[in-house]
Amino acid sequence: MASVTIDSVKKRFGRNEVLHCIDLAIEDSEFVVLVGPSGCGKSTLLRMIAGLEEVTEGQIKINDQVVNNIPPKKRDIAMVFQNYALYPHMKVFDNMAFSLKLQKMSARKIREQVEKSAEILGLTDYLDRYPRQLSGGQRQRVAMGRAIVRSPKVFLFDEPLSNLDAKLRVQMRTEIKTLHFQLSTTSIYVTHDQIEAMTMADRIVVMHDGWIEQVGTPLELYDFPANRFVAGFIGSPAMNFLEGTIVGDSGACAVELADSTRLPLPDSWTVEHGRRVVYGIRPEHLSLAQENGGIGAKVVVVEPTGSETLIISEIAGMKLHAVFRERHSFRQKDTIFLQPTPSKTHLFDAQTGNVIEGNSI
Repeated sequence: MASVTIDSVKKRFGRNEVLHCIDLAIEDSEFVVLVGPSGCGKSTLLRMIAGLEEVTEGQIKINDQVVNNIPPKKRDIAMVFQNYALYPHMKVFDNMAFSLKLQKMSARKIREQVEKSAEILGLTDYLDRYPRQLSGGQRQRVAMGRAIVRSPKVFLFDEPLSNLDAKLRVQMRTEIKTLHFQLSTTSIYVTHDQIEAMTMADRIVVMHDGWIEQVGTPLELYDFPANRFVAGFIGSPAMNFLEGTIVGDSGACAVELADSTRLPLPDSWTVEHGRRVVYGIRPEHLSLAQENGGIGAKVVVVEPTGSETLIISEIAGMKLHAVFRERHSFRQKDTIFLQPTPSKTHLFDAQTGNVIEGNSI
């Protein structure tokens, strides 16, 4: 068990700085997910914690020990990679036991450790098989088992589910979360998939262009994004963004779009008249209204999924997504009327992208 502290860490490759002054405290037994688009620096940060990349500036601590200059094998961490990295000529038992044999552990103790881990992961019946005889999900379990047998202070996961099909990814998400609950080992997990982050994390760290944009629980980030990037990255389908201008004054503000459509804001909000803003509303916070009772939008695409129907429409030259659990017979080019829920509105500054707190302006 261990805490991990990242203090003012920077990473440069030559003159190119890819991580900019990262500060992050991960608590003992916490499951933290680093999420962001490709190139944001999340895997680089994970590799620095593992000792596979050098720290240019700042410190990384595991518990109270600075590990910047400690080699990976002495950091008491275990890493699960995207490509499994199993030895093809070794059976499952030997793959899982390999690191313990390097530690000169007794054969009896090795067998106990491997069999215990195999039981947790449902691999007991596969210990005598070679990796080529396993499915993708089973291989990923073996990779996790090889990490578990070491009883490390910290687990590091580098996009471990990327090579699996959609159904198996859902299953493995559940298994990894269950495994964390059983072992209570500090875990740091990297992914570009925000659904994985939302469903697995105790806390999510959203990264972009080498910076941390926001840290919080999944629902904190979903309900209270700090800026437009976080709002657009967290949530599927993504939040709608409509550019407009504030009209009105105290107690009667709205956002006016280019075609003069007005979008309601909460009655208590006071935002400067004429300010350029981006109006954010999530697809599930739009409901159908009677004609002339909401925002008129032209249907562009209808995507039924069975449990829900996603409607992609157009308003003032901008796309507007809405999700309905009820079944509707909308067709392309139909005009529908949508009513936003004012209390679920998000406002962002058009220039900086930062959230605007309407009642504090």
